[in-house]
Amino acid sequence: MFESAEIGHKLKKSEFQREEPKLRRALLDAQYALLQKGKFPVIILVNGVDGAGKGETVNLFNEWMDPRHIHTHAFGASTDAERARPEMWRFWQALPPKGRVGILFGSWYTDPILQRVMEKEGRAEFEQRLARIRDHERMLVSEGALILKLWFHLSKDAQKARLKALSEKKKTAWRVTKDDWKHFKHYDQFVRVCELALRETSTGEAPWNIIEGSNHEYRSLTAGGLLLDAMQRRLKGPAPLVTPAEPLPQPSIDRVNILNTADYTRALKGEDYDRKLEKLQGELNLLTRDRKMRGRSIVMVFEGMDAAGKGSTIRRITRAMDARFYHIVPIAAPTDEERAQPYLWRFWRHMPPHGSAVIFDRSWYGRVLVERVEKFCSEDDWLRAYHEINEFEEQLTVGGAIVAKFWLAISQAEQLKRFKERAKTPHKQFKITDEDWRNRKKWPAYESAVADMIDRTSTDIAPWHLIASNDKPWARVETLKRLVETIERAL
Repeated sequence: MFESAEIGHKLKKSEFQREEPKLRRALLDAQYALLQKGKFPVIILVNGVDGAGKGETVNLFNEWMDPRHIHTHAFGASTDAERARPEMWRFWQALPPKGRVGILFGSWYTDPILQRVMEKEGRAEFEQRLARIRDHERMLVSEGALILKLWFHLSKDAQKARLKALSEKKKTAWRVTKDDWKHFKHYDQFVRVCELALRETSTGEAPWNIIEGSNHEYRSLTAGGLLLDAMQRRLKGPAPLVTPAEPLPQPSIDRVNILNTADYTRALKGEDYDRKLEKLQGELNLLTRDRKMRGRSIVMVFEGMDAAGKGSTIRRITRAMDARFYHIVPIAAPTDEERAQPYLWRFWRHMPPHGSAVIFDRSWYGRVLVERVEKFCSEDDWLRAYHEINEFEEQLTVGGAIVAKFWLAISQAEQLKRFKERAKTPHKQFKITDEDWRNRKKWPAYESAVADMIDRTSTDIAPWHLIASNDKPWARVETLKRLVETIERAL
């Protein structure tokens, strides 16, 4: 794979000086067109062997284009805050919004490659991480991003000469670290691992571009030309095609589903409710203060039909926890800032560190519920979201999160009763809107979407807990019981 990047590509300085001004002008024009249209972001991944000119290229891109509209992030070893969250969290924080260019110097490839080269992870785990990367990049492209992946390469002899030359000059010696020489000792293994990584992740929607890095002029014009070509093609044409998601099966002919077969008759009254609620709240309190929670976090998701009692159930949970332990994220329509990013971005940014919890009052499942039913996104978007959501939740659990998902279900008759009660009770009238009545008319469509959602996203690592909530006391106790059991199993 790297043979063509080891044959000594060169350009004369005179040719570089002739072509550079034209390339700079064209890159600026493309950047301003990107900014003006604001339709998609450009994500540039800069990876490769040490000493191959990665840093110089990053600096050059910032010099050639308007740096005010470029988001440059250099990733080194994870900080304490990053290690306390899922691996991909820090990269989500660095994604550029639509209309901007983001340069990721070091990226989601760096750690998997180093861990495999240093034999801290086996082949199976390495390939699993590569599969997650493919899914991640496919999702970004499906959401509109242009991904340009640049790999800067040097032969073994060229890398040794380059590191030595940099080390011997006072002005550049700081650029060569002990880790660079340590990695050089593993050059052969490094190349084998990188070949596999690039081969497995060079896809139609996000291909790798390999650049020989020994000659500044060749390297710079090649990288700049690749960026210009990618931006111009995307500005003039459509986004690349992505493999469509698997379609949903046809609904059952008897119209029976997981919601309309739930038992809505269960109830709790008086002292029985108070006793069970207090007991479960005490158990939850102890679990959240358990020493094992220092290495775990809790991500709670609450979804349900309007007036199903999500807010009152959440309050019974938070009463059992230290206010410093959790935060609640109510989800409404996305802001302009959130619309400029992939739909999962606004949820990634709220992921808690180890030793704490987040409670989502509605969540990323809006993509396969309200956005599906109201046609706020295309069919392709919500169909592929099932897989993307499962991958997202798997990343959370791999990173130490305990994911607990609750669907609070009520019957149509009970919803109508609660709507009328809200409408006639002054201090509850803010809870009922014209949109609630409008959504109620689409009950069959929402019921079908919920049934599909549970079928497609209830997994071993993050199962759905369906809570029949016609009786609020029973629903609160049952939710607390399921939450306590979920945390106990995880710890």
